[in-house]
Amino acid sequence: MFTGIVSEVGEVVSVELQGGSARITVRGGPAVTDAADGDSVSVNGCCLTVTGHYADCFTADVIAESLGRTSLGDLQAGSPVNLEPAVRADGRLGGHLVQGHVDGTGTLVERLPGKHAEVFRVALPSALARYLVPKGSVTLDGVSLTVVEVRDSAPPSFTVALIPTTLAATTLGRTRIGSRLNVEIDIVAKYVERLLDVRPAADDTTIEDSA
Repeated sequence: MFTGIVSEVGEVVSVELQGGSARITVRGGPAVTDAADGDSVSVNGCCLTVTGHYADCFTADVIAESLGRTSLGDLQAGSPVNLEPAVRADGRLGGHLVQGHVDGTGTLVERLPGKHAEVFRVALPSALARYLVPKGSVTLDGVSLTVVEVRDSAPPSFTVALIPTTLAATTLGRTRIGSRLNVEIDIVAKYVERLLDVRPAADDTTIEDSA
């Protein structure tokens, strides 16, 4: 479990393709050096298990499903990544409850600079957009953010406002228009839907159980 509060930005050292899967090596600071084999680390919002650890680097195996369903398949040596170690039971929940199970990807379609914050507009599949509400929580590349506006027009989209600190302390500050972003919706919305037995119609969503 994570909080969506990125602890640091790491760097991909290598991506080794292994058939349909891959092994990635990531370099970082405390989020990496304090990790041990078997620990969970959020990499751009994806919960990965540390399978090897040395000095300031760790390795993790990424299965084909995760490569296809998230933006991890876009990573290459030198790519910056948001890192967050799993939250401790006695830790501070600074963002919201984040599982690290990516529901799909969105596309950054607009960046609107402002005096005190920059507004991002992200387009995403309708089967994901239906879970978003203004003032609700959403995770983009592992960053906990508050939804400002939701548009149901084609394609559906939503906006979030990023303060300068978030832009500087995460990879979002350098994200370009057209880039894919990992999206995890608030788990509460999915549980409510399940309890009410309201099922979305099949469409082109990239929703998944976990990544």
